[in-house]
Amino acid sequence: MEQVRLIEGGVAVDDRGQLAFVNTFGFEGVKRFYAVSNHRSGFVRAWHAHRKEAKYVHLARGSAIVGAVKVDDWEKPSRDLKVERFVLSSAKPSVLYIPAGYANGFMSLTADALLYYFSTATIEESRGDDVRYSARHWDCWQVEER
Repeated sequence: MEQVRLIEGGVAVDDRGQLAFVNTFGFEGVKRFYAVSNHRSGFVRAWHAHRKEAKYVHLARGSAIVGAVKVDDWEKPSRDLKVERFVLSSAKPSVLYIPAGYANGFMSLTADALLYYFSTATIEESRGDDVRYSARHWDCWQVEER
């Protein structure tokens, strides 16, 4: 079974400006993409799952918390499942891979957060593979004070 994984990138800066990259990410299997943003920080969009469709997530602007959880029961998933939680920032380029069989969601940490989703399914394929759960079914959205 495939695992959620973070594909890290980097930033190159010189006298001309800045170049952000994720050179080890390939577009193999990607059939479409879409961009998502919220009207304010702290807003949660979750949980969206697919049995067959995988996704890659890239945060192009701002910062956000992205959660992913392996679904154990499609009709009534356990609330006690381990949620993998990632804080993504455009200051540190990366692509998060979410395999098929996982639910995912995000909370914008900044009002300007802009996420690009790259999907391995066409919109027609995705419609027949779409499962949604309440935004607080798994509540990994609390910002931890340190």
